[in-house]
Amino acid sequence: MHTVELLLDPALERGVRDLWETLREAGLPSLAGHPHPTNRPHLTLLTARSLAGLPPLPLPVAARLGPVRMLGRALVREVEPTAELRDLQGAASAALAAAEPWPPPGGWVPHVSLALKVPPDRIEPALRVLADLPPARGRFVAARSYDTRSRTVTGL
Repeated sequence: MHTVELLLDPALERGVRDLWETLREAGLPSLAGHPHPTNRPHLTLLTARSLAGLPPLPLPVAARLGPVRMLGRALVREVEPTAELRDLQGAASAALAAAEPWPPPGGWVPHVSLALKVPPDRIEPALRVLADLPPARGRFVAARSYDTRSRTVTGL
């Protein structure tokens, strides 16, 4: 599978990495400890079997990071689903229809991950540590794809 991911501008990326460190320093699960060299804050638009037919993505686009919440077992920072972002995700999904993109536009929940597989007893402490964050504004400035088989990234 291949992802289509949007990368944050340097200030927003630093802010997310700071949250990763805040969690780690509090002894909580965090992506700060994920050792793979491709580990980097991003917004995933979709995954697909192939990216053949994906047009160039019109970047940059505005980004607004909102509150922290749980999404399944992942601790995430919400990304405001602006019309521009929804249009971008919908266009990428339509262009890759033959490659079975997921999620469908109506099921997409835009977010930036902070921690994965958070144990149930660590959820409340993690949410408490990151409570009441002010919104963070910036831009998504670049795109990449992560190949889940080879564990490599390619710029888009």
